Amino acid sequence: MNATLRHTATLAMVFAATLPAADSRLVGLVMPGATVIAGVNVAQAMASPFGQYVLTLVAPHDPQFQALAALTGFDPRRDVTELLAATGGSAGFTGGLALARGAFPVEAITAAAAGAATETYRNVVILKSPDGLQGLAFPDPTLAVIGDLASVKGAIGRQSPGAPRLGPAVVSRIGQLSAANDAWVLTTVSPAGLRPPSAAPTVPGLNLEALGQIQQASLAVRLGADVRVTAQAQVDTEQNATTLAGMLQLVANMAQMQAQKNPGAAAFAKSVGIAANGSTVAVTFSMPEAQLRQLVQPRERGRETAPQPAGHKSL
Repeated sequence: MNATLRHTATLAMVFAATLPAADSRLVGLVMPGATVIAGVNVAQAMASPFGQYVLTLVAPHDPQFQALAALTGFDPRRDVTELLAATGGSAGFTGGLALARGAFPVEAITAAAAGAATETYRNVVILKSPDGLQGLAFPDPTLAVIGDLASVKGAIGRQSPGAPRLGPAVVSRIGQLSAANDAWVLTTVSPAGLRPPSAAPTVPGLNLEALGQIQQASLAVRLGADVRVTAQAQVDTEQNATTLAGMLQLVANMAQMQAQKNPGAAAFAKSVGIAANGSTVAVTFSMPEAQLRQLVQPRERGRETAPQPAGHKSL
């Protein structure tokens, strides 16, 4: 059971780093106080050559991954079509929830978790981790819910009409991001808590206070012949937007100078575009899919040729 939960959570994080508009049912199950929400249309990402390449890197040789597939016949790379993850809490990450749409062999997964503690909540069976803090539930064979127990129960409860849900402004923003991209992340609060400590070295021209004025931010990825990444930050005033754009441009210029010895990284740095429009700051950058793969492959080749521990056997 613990391995089942761990694999599902790991796959949620992997895919959410790479959606048509997000499934309205999944969005409706997200906690109303969510502050960080991420989604990925796995099926759409797989239609891209780079998306297919990324999927080949998702733990295909991991023994636990293989054991899970052998026991249940379930392969998340094939059977999951959409993922949505969320966490809440204005003072940090409080509670976590991952929602997946796909084809789930519920009986086989339940049998593989034989002996695990269970709890029935609103007619839905929840498989619990050994410490009782995490849960995995299948409200129906096309939907998986995983996270801390309170978040799982909350999602199950939100299937009922009239339950509290995300506000319309957040739902609208999710629709915009998911309709235009393969993967996205949205934060509905200021990321000011990510500021470096006061003892950290300063860089001339950088005004980190501008980060504290960000009210909402997003990051989205669109796969294709060119892999395009778009980030947006909504700040409180036009002046602070101008300040933030200038700060980011300085960082981009410094990165471009540092990347001159690496042609691929230099080309990537040159593609960065930064602009302030009213109180919104947008950052875009892109790279041809083939070139991006070249940047990734050397690391993968090094990993494949790295010496294995004594007694290691390939699977």
